[in-house]
Amino acid sequence: MFEAAIYKNRRNQLISKLDKGILLFLGNNESPMNYPANVYPFRQDSTFLYYFGIDLPGLAAIIDLDEQNEILFGDDFSVDDIVWMGPQPKMAELAAKAALTQVAPSAQLKEYLSKALQQDRKIHFLPPYRQDNMIKLQEILGIRANQLKHYASVPFIKAVVEQRSVKSEEEIEEIEKALDITYQIHLEAMKSVRPGLKEYEVAGILQGKAFSLGGRLSFPLIFSVHGEILHNPFQLNEMQKGQLLVIDCGGEAPSRYAGDITRTLPVTGKFSEEQKAVYQIVLNAQTTAIEMIKPGIKYRDVHLEAAKVITLGLKELGLMKGNIEEAVQAGAHALFFPHGLGHMMGLDVHDMEDLGEDYVGYDEKIKRSDQFGLAYLRLARELKPGFVLTVEPGIYFIPQLIDLWQKDNKFSQFINYERLEAYRHFGGIRIEDDILVTENGSRVLGKLIPKQIDGIEAIMQG
Repeated sequence: MFEAAIYKNRRNQLISKLDKGILLFLGNNESPMNYPANVYPFRQDSTFLYYFGIDLPGLAAIIDLDEQNEILFGDDFSVDDIVWMGPQPKMAELAAKAALTQVAPSAQLKEYLSKALQQDRKIHFLPPYRQDNMIKLQEILGIRANQLKHYASVPFIKAVVEQRSVKSEEEIEEIEKALDITYQIHLEAMKSVRPGLKEYEVAGILQGKAFSLGGRLSFPLIFSVHGEILHNPFQLNEMQKGQLLVIDCGGEAPSRYAGDITRTLPVTGKFSEEQKAVYQIVLNAQTTAIEMIKPGIKYRDVHLEAAKVITLGLKELGLMKGNIEEAVQAGAHALFFPHGLGHMMGLDVHDMEDLGEDYVGYDEKIKRSDQFGLAYLRLARELKPGFVLTVEPGIYFIPQLIDLWQKDNKFSQFINYERLEAYRHFGGIRIEDDILVTENGSRVLGKLIPKQIDGIEAIMQG
C-alpha cells in the first residue's frame, strides 16, 4: 500500500467531482476453481485498490456524499480462519492504512444501502464484471443482474476514468517495478528459445521467473509460433527452424501495477532476410508512433500514421500497391494490421476496461469508427500528460482473412494477392513498449528490452 494520505487525497479528488448520493465500491471475492476451498489466485478490483489500497477479499466500501461518511465493510478473521492462515490484521488496522476511521461488518452494507434507497437517495455503482458481485447488487438494488450495466452511474464512471487516467509519480514507480519483472522475463525468453522445444517448456520458465521476482504475470501469457493469431493463449506447438515466435507478456508488481511488452523472436536465433524485411517495417512503424506521442495529439492520428508506415513498407515488398493515403483511408492495411495501436495501462493491463472502453479510450470529441481494424482501437482520444499507454503495431498474415478478402476481391486496387500467396504461412510480428506521456513529449518506461534485429540476435546466439 501507499501512504494513507495518498488514498485520502484520491478520495477527496473524487468527491469534488460528484455532488450527492452514495458511491459504492465492491471489492472482489475469492473464486473457487472446483470446490470452495480451492481458489484461483486472488486479484482485487483495481478501482477498489486505487481508492482504498486493501488487497484482501470480501470487502466493500462506500463514500456517502450527503452524510460525508466513508465506511469500510468487512469482517475480522475468526480463530478458525487464523488456524489455517496465521495471524491476520483487524479491519480497523487495515482501515487506518487507508485513512478510514469507520468500519462495519459486511452484513451491514445491505442494511445501509436499503435504508438509503427507502429515502430515495442515489446509489452510484460501477459496471460489475464478476458474477458474484452482480448477484450482490441485484439483491441490494433490486436490479436484475443482466441489466445492471444499463444502470451503472455514468458520472461516477467518468470521474474515476478522468482521475485514474493520469498517473502520479508513485504510480509510475510501481509500473517501472512491473517492467523490471517484464524485462527479466523477456531476457529469459531470448536465452531459452530454440528449435525442438515445446512452447510450454519455455512458457513455464517465464511464468516461474515472474514468481521468482516477487510478482506474477499481469495477464495470461501469449507465447506462440502462430503469432498471426493476435491473442493466442495456447502453448502446445513445437518450435521449429524458420518460425517466428511472438511473446506478449507483462509482469505485475506486488502493488498490482502492470507491465506489457511484446517482442518477436526468430526461433533459431537469427532472422531470415524475408523476416528481417517485415520486422523492420513494424519497428519503423513503432518508432514513428513513439516519436509522435505528446500532449494534445489524438492517438487515432498516431495509429493512422503507423498504418501508413506499414502500408509503405508492404508496398516496397510488393504486397500492397496504389496510393498509400487512399489505401489507409479505405482500410486496406487492416488485412495486415487489424488491431489498434495500443491501450491505456496502469493497475489493469488494459486500464479501466471494466468501466467501458468507450469511456477510457474515447470522449465527446472523438467517436469509435465502424471500419474494420479502425473499430478495434482501444485508445483514440487526445493524449494528456500522465497517461501511460502501449505502442504495439504489428503485421500479420492470417490465411483465413486473406482467403475471405481475396474471394470478394476486396481492395484489389491496393493488395497484391498473387504476391501475398508466398507469405501465407509467414506468421505474425508485433513489437510493443509502454510509454508515459510527459509535459512536452513522451518517455519509454522500463529498461530497454532489445528490439533491434542485431540486438535480439546477439542475445539469442550468445
